[in-house]
Amino acid sequence: MRRYAIYKGLERPLVYRGFKGKFIGWGIGSLVIGLVGGGLLGALSSMYLGAVVTLAIIAGGLTFTFQRQKGGLHVKMRSTALFVHQAKLKHYGKTTSRNL
Repeated sequence: MRRYAIYKGLERPLVYRGFKGKFIGWGIGSLVIGLVGGGLLGALSSMYLGAVVTLAIIAGGLTFTFQRQKGGLHVKMRSTALFVHQAKLKHYGKTTSRNL
């Protein structure tokens, strides 16, 4: 019987430069949106205004992503409401011809 080593890192989320899991995509998205938005604004108005907007969008997007990452990888909804699930027990306790 052969024994193979099991890689234990498969259970952990992917990490790249401080970003974990789905937040890697969020970081890349903020970079792309910043570059495209700033490039378009720079082409349409002023190169310097485009550069400032590019840096502002990228910095804002990455800051937002880091802040959201502190909450964890999964959405944790903490509701204080009271939820009542109505039971549908129409035939409970009744004998029918199928139960016999």
